[in-house]
Amino acid sequence: MLNLDTHILIKALDGTLTKKEKNILSLDDWSISAIVIWEITKLAQLGKIDLDVTSPEFALALSKIHIWPIDLNVCRATLQLDFKGDPADEIIAATSLVHNVPLVTRDRSIKKSKIVPLIK
Repeated sequence: MLNLDTHILIKALDGTLTKKEKNILSLDDWSISAIVIWEITKLAQLGKIDLDVTSPEFALALSKIHIWPIDLNVCRATLQLDFKGDPADEIIAATSLVHNVPLVTRDRSIKKSKIVPLIK
């Protein structure tokens, strides 16, 4: 299973992944942290992405993805991270750490981590 960062999921949904990212995502099932749904909703609300989060298609796409909860273990794991980012990025990375699921991300700060399991 792979854990997708917010922007990777957005790129997957709008069909603008790189060839390398498409290959990586074709290898395994997808998962996301619950906060990714909130981030996508806020980005759409602010007009930063063109995605209708109220559409049946969006709900159908999410129904095919495992969604990790934001629980106490994930919150505690943010304290162990070896990078500082916005809170959503930290929760996404901590989700990968807690569940030992490799993270697919473009985020440079997260990619420098020595403890978060990453797909490079």
